[in-house]
Amino acid sequence: MADAVDEAVASVGAEVALRAERLWQVAQALHRDPEYAFEEHRAVRLLTGELEREGFTVERDLAGMPTAFAARAGAVARPAVALLLEYDALPGLGHACGHNLIAAAGLGAALAARAVLGEGAGAVWAVGTPAEEGGGGKVAETEAGVFDDVDAALMFHPGVHNWRWAPLTAQTQYCVGFHGRAAHPTGNPADGIDALAALIQLFNTLAVVGRRLPEASHIQGIVSEGGRATNVVPEYAEGVFGLRALTTDALEELAQELLTCAHGVARATGTTVTFGRATPRYEHFRDNDVLSGRFAHHLERAGIHLTPPAPGVYLGSSDIGNVSGRVPAIHPFVAIMDPHGSDHTTEFAAAASSDRAREVLLASTRALACTAVELVLSARLREHAWQEHGGGVRAGVW
Repeated sequence: MADAVDEAVASVGAEVALRAERLWQVAQALHRDPEYAFEEHRAVRLLTGELEREGFTVERDLAGMPTAFAARAGAVARPAVALLLEYDALPGLGHACGHNLIAAAGLGAALAARAVLGEGAGAVWAVGTPAEEGGGGKVAETEAGVFDDVDAALMFHPGVHNWRWAPLTAQTQYCVGFHGRAAHPTGNPADGIDALAALIQLFNTLAVVGRRLPEASHIQGIVSEGGRATNVVPEYAEGVFGLRALTTDALEELAQELLTCAHGVARATGTTVTFGRATPRYEHFRDNDVLSGRFAHHLERAGIHLTPPAPGVYLGSSDIGNVSGRVPAIHPFVAIMDPHGSDHTTEFAAAASSDRAREVLLASTRALACTAVELVLSARLREHAWQEHGGGVRAGVW
């Protein structure tokens, strides 16, 4: 069996090479035509058209989202591997996070893996995941059970580091509103209850709390509503607060801290407070070391060496965290810029269309496809991946 797996993996390179120019054209087309959260209609038409051309069956409007899809190939349902495609851009910056490369790599890996595996070995999925930058398409897909029938979810992310896995924290946003009473600030100031003053006090309180928060935890807020005129005591003020924490449990504790502070401020200022989640919760990412190790091994053939992330460095959050809590998942970073750069910048957007980006795209596509082929063909690898995941051998997988 090991020889059969090795032979199949050895065939991947030719399949990727056969599609190399097409994949780069897809990446460039997405780069030229950025679309934003839940509005990625042209991207979805382009990607699903490529998949259908090679025999994938596409389910659209996945999990109730018009720009989400699942494309499947294979005559048997299990084992199954999902390649994840992101394709939303950043308003004002375009593909400054390189999602054009993620989409093209996921597409290419799915096509190459399916070509190598044929129809009878297992199933290959290409899952289109909208709105990673805000809205959390993978959150909705995970909650809808999209990943319940796959054995792993694989993707890569372009970056400024070559890291085996992504140090991604849990995050969400909460809306906090203070309700007071309007009055004229000169004529009858004692009749007013200043909701904006309460919100400002919450910011001050959180600044003190921030000094004792644990590693990777922080709260960053903005004023989203602060009144309409200077000659009226604001009766309503609202802030939106972004919370991040090292783990999902720590994020919930941080949310409770925010709620406690808000209620304390309301009591002190005579206001009332409302509190609610403003965005889906992104869970922290749980790397599957078994599978990320296989990806890193295959990427070495392109001369790209991945290392563990630098201690104490956190690169944000992503809805891949929610997927990684359900099935074994990988999210390595592969550099398209030097470490002095940063994503979410115009420079990174330019790098996502560079010669280096093309090289990284093809190398990562090959490594993803090789990992996917190994996973489908090797029961031992699947078993090890699920043991690493913490759930032991998944019932009914093999």
